[in-house]
Amino acid sequence: MALFDKIRGEFIDIVEWLDDSRDTLVWRFPRYENEIKMGARLVVRESQVAVFVNEGQIADAFAPGTHTLETRNLPVLSTLKGWKHGFHSPFKAEVYFVSTRQFADFKWGTQNPVMVRDPEFGPVRLRAFGAYAARVTDARALLRELAGTDPQFRTEEVEGYLRQLVVGRLAHALATAGVPLLELAAGQHEMGLRLAQALTADLAGVGIAIPTFTIENISLPPEVEQALDKRSQMGIVGDLGEYARFQAANALENAGGAADGMGLGMGIAAGQHLAATLTPQSQPHQPGAQPDAQAGPPPLPQPDRWFLGVGGEQRGPYDEAELPAAGLTPDALVWKAGMPQWSPARDVPELATLLRHTPPPLPPA
Repeated sequence: MALFDKIRGEFIDIVEWLDDSRDTLVWRFPRYENEIKMGARLVVRESQVAVFVNEGQIADAFAPGTHTLETRNLPVLSTLKGWKHGFHSPFKAEVYFVSTRQFADFKWGTQNPVMVRDPEFGPVRLRAFGAYAARVTDARALLRELAGTDPQFRTEEVEGYLRQLVVGRLAHALATAGVPLLELAAGQHEMGLRLAQALTADLAGVGIAIPTFTIENISLPPEVEQALDKRSQMGIVGDLGEYARFQAANALENAGGAADGMGLGMGIAAGQHLAATLTPQSQPHQPGAQPDAQAGPPPLPQPDRWFLGVGGEQRGPYDEAELPAAGLTPDALVWKAGMPQWSPARDVPELATLLRHTPPPLPPA
């Protein structure tokens, strides 16, 4: 009985693979010195492909299902071994199970920044990172080009190769996208779809496809991000004077929270001085207050600038002394800042002196 069990143990009746690793792309069935019995069962589960290799040459491949190994469903292997029709005997062959499920745990990132030219900011260095999924679409090509005779070909062995290809494609996509930096976030999904298609085409020769490609983030250099933050703050504040007062208030708050004693007094004094400098006209004059000895004289008053309306045409602006030469007549319309509307020159008391030396209009011919 023991001899019969030993002889029976030399033949393999069931060939199958139960994957519990979650990261194995190719697994070789551990045949060792045993022979596969003709008529044995081959169990190929969903998301698997079984490939028979004879003396280093790829032979037959089997899709998911339960198969009985016979010469009629092993046509290539039968030819390689020279079996005659109807010859049933145990045989030796390597069986590789290839996983065709989606491996969605691949990460990618730009080790070095990618230089792009933006129409608004000029040359800018970008960094990006994300994730992608990979799937085997041609088991024969994968064995031929990447896995070879590796008894357990894992995702980590192909991840470096895929990452280099991804980053190379991404750099070209970013450089030629022609999308402004401020609109890149809105186009990340479409860019990911295009990259997935391009990478699938590049990897067709090794039997791998990229069904999904995700760009999680595209980041700018810190100095560019700070400039954008300032621009956003200015857009929210709107008025430069209001922004300056806002900064002065922040300085007071920071001084109050970070300093005490002399530091607090200096911070408050600096804030008050800055606020007074920014809003001199808003400070009312206190009765009896002495003017600042260091303050200079007020600016000289500016002369009025006048506009003329002659024959339906607007002329000016002119100084008051230039009005006679510009065509001032009693009937000419005049206007300056502060007047509610255009008025004839004769109705403007300020121009009475000039009109004394201005001849009246010529009589009609």
